[in-house]
Parts: sequence; C-alpha cells; structure tokens
Amino acid sequence: MDHSTYSSVAAELPGADDAPLLPPQPKTVRETGLDMALLVELAAKALFGSGRTQLSALTTRLRLSINVLREVFDFLVAEQLAEVAWRGDSDLDVQYQLTSAGRQRAAAWLERSSYAGAAPVPLAAYRAMLQRQSALLAPVSADDVAAEFAGDCMPAHVHQLAGAALHAHRSLLLYGAPGSGKSTLARRLGRLLQGSVAVPYAVVVGQEIVLVHDAAVHQPPSLPARASADRRSSDTRWAQCARPTLHLGAELGADMLDLRHDPFSGCYHAPAHVKAAGGLFIVDDLGRQRLPAAELLGRFTQALDTGADQLALAGGHKFAVPFDATMVFITNQAPQAVLDPSSLRRIGYKVHVGPIGEAAYRALFRQQCHHLGLAPDEAALTYLVGELHRASGQPLLAGFPHAILARIREFAAFLGEPAAVTPASVDQAWSSMFALAPAHAGGRAA
Repeated sequence: MDHSTYSSVAAELPGADDAPLLPPQPKTVRETGLDMALLVELAAKALFGSGRTQLSALTTRLRLSINVLREVFDFLVAEQLAEVAWRGDSDLDVQYQLTSAGRQRAAAWLERSSYAGAAPVPLAAYRAMLQRQSALLAPVSADDVAAEFAGDCMPAHVHQLAGAALHAHRSLLLYGAPGSGKSTLARRLGRLLQGSVAVPYAVVVGQEIVLVHDAAVHQPPSLPARASADRRSSDTRWAQCARPTLHLGAELGADMLDLRHDPFSGCYHAPAHVKAAGGLFIVDDLGRQRLPAAELLGRFTQALDTGADQLALAGGHKFAVPFDATMVFITNQAPQAVLDPSSLRRIGYKVHVGPIGEAAYRALFRQQCHHLGLAPDEAALTYLVGELHRASGQPLLAGFPHAILARIREFAAFLGEPAAVTPASVDQAWSSMFALAPAHAGGRAA
C-alpha cells in the first residue's frame, strides 16, 4: 500500500482559518493511498448486491470520485470481472455489471467479509489527520466558560476549574451527591468545544477495515456557506463533524474499550474513546461499571501519559492511534472510595459539585418553571425550601427543581389536568422522589 502520496496530500491541508480539515478529493487510485485490490473487491461486492448499477451511484456508495472508479472499473473490465451493461451519451452515463467470473469472485469476497460501504482511508492518513487537527483546534477560554454559564446557579469556581481542565486538555473528575447537576454540567462542557473535526467512515489496517464514523456520535456542524462548496472538491471518505461528546454510564464494559469484531460484516468497530477523538468522552457513574474504577482508569493510563493508544486486531496485530479525547469522569461517591491514591493522582482536575445557595436555588426553580411552561408559585417554592428541604435535611442541589417540576407535569398529564405548581403538587412530586408519604393528604389538591 502506498501511503506516501496520501500523507503528502494530508500534510498540505489548510490551516485553522480554513477549517474544516478535509483532504482534497483523490483523482487516481494512487492518491487514495489504497491498493487496487481492495478497491476492486469493494466495487465488485457493491455490484454483486445491486446488480447493474450506474457509475454515479457507486461514487455515492463507495465515496470515491468518478475518476478513481473509472480506473477501478477499467481494471475489472480488463480482467473480465465486469462489463459495461449500458452506455449513454456522456462519459458519466454508464452502467456496469459483473460477469459470471466476477460474480464468483465477489461471492468469495463476500463470504470473507460482507462490507461493501465507504472506501477506507489509510491508517497513516488517519494518524496524520488526528495529530494535525488536535494542534489546530481552538482551546477553551475563560470567556467561553463565562458565556456558556452566564446566569448559571453553580458557583463560578466549579465552571472555572472544569474549563481549565478542558483548556489544558487534561482529564477531569466531577464528584458530588446524586442530583447535584454533575451530568448536566459535563454535557454542557461539550458545548464549549468550538470548531469541527474530520472523521473517516472507515480506516484500513493491514487487510482489515475498522469502522470509525458513528451517526449517533458524529453530528454535522453548522457550516458557513463556503464550506459546502469546498465539500464538493474534498475527499468524501471523510465527514466533517461537530466535536463529539460521547456519554456512557454503568453500561460501559471492558469490551467497549477495544476493537470489536463484527462477524456479520467481517469488520471491526472502533472503541468509544476513538469515536470521541477531538471531543469529550464522559464516563458517568464511575464505580458502577462492570469493571473496577481503577482498572477502567488503568486502561487509559498510557494513553493519557503518551497521547497514543494501543489497539489490537483479533490475530494479535497491534497498532497505535493518537489519543485525542478529553476524559470526564463522574461519580456520586467520594473519590477516595472509588479510586486508590495512585489512580486518583492520574486525573488532572478533581472538582466537587455540591449544594447551591438558597437564592441560586430559588432562581433556578423559577427558571425551570419558565423552561417547562409552568407558572412559578412563590408559596410552593417557599414550602419546598422552608419545609421539605429543611425538614428532611436534603441539600439544595441543582438537579432537584427540574426533577420536581417534571413530575408535576407528568402527574397532571396522567390526570388530564393543567399542570400547576402548588404546595400540594410539589409535596406529591417530592414524595415520589424520596419514597416519603406526602404531607398534604389531599395529594394534588391546591
């Protein structure tokens, strides 16, 4: 495989002012950085599944230019594996189909691997892209943090410490009681990440294909008008995406942190932290995963220290990729109960997310009322703070107002009544949250 040409093209990518960092469209097989044999296999498998096919349709499916596919099909025709089924007036208006020999060859290829999607990019090009865009992505600034959290109820130092971790590209641990707003804070941190990243649909490692692009993770960014025009001349094996935020909780297992082989497609799926490259990888409920927290963190020790992660194919072949995701860990437990001192030291920033002041809590309650389309009621709010919180000793946590008001709406919808914030409705919502008998025996009576 010839990586040199493709790598030299990637090295000429535009600077930060010209983002997105999408390579130019390859015009020849050599410029793709791929072996002709791989492209022939993909094209033959695509034809096997669709039969007689227009050349333009194959460019969309395989994400290769017309010029590259013409070169591939010239080879297929010369080898008597494919033939022109129909030709129109223009060079683009042509349809191909497999010959009998071509169908036999394609069937054998499909038996080994059914993948017939986007052509992959070389591993060397993927590495070069991650390294380049990592250096060009804008760091998070104090002004970004101030703008995102303007009017937020949490203490300013919480936002500033979390913002500093993102600015320094260091790992972050958010800890505090359930309902303190840690998960919401982590997701909002993702909105601080400006710019976009280039994500390949697939990467080839030796003879194996690794799928990287995940539509559930990689969302298209808001593009300036000129970027759409530039996209037509760029390599469509790459997608321009907003910087990703990948959020996993107790379901995270060791198998999700390594390459996963899919026997049906014959391909590998990239692990979660690779999909999060250029963005945030949030691990929620730390300490409740199927593997111990120290072991989970240990999986990333070398990657956090060196900026590179080692992945392994099923046959044992190992290869390195840049580690370019900022890790955010979240736990409801005391950090010392979840991690040993050595593991805890490896996390760059530790930020406690605790109760908020009464004034901030009241402001947040009113804010959430407006957000959910409810009329705020001062008597109900005073009852919530002065009676329910104080009597129970429950701290004033940022997650409580939304949880209470959401239940009020749910109860009202169930009864087919308009939702109203009253001491009784607040009491009913509170009792449903904390398994307590409501003080207002009348339930939802005002």
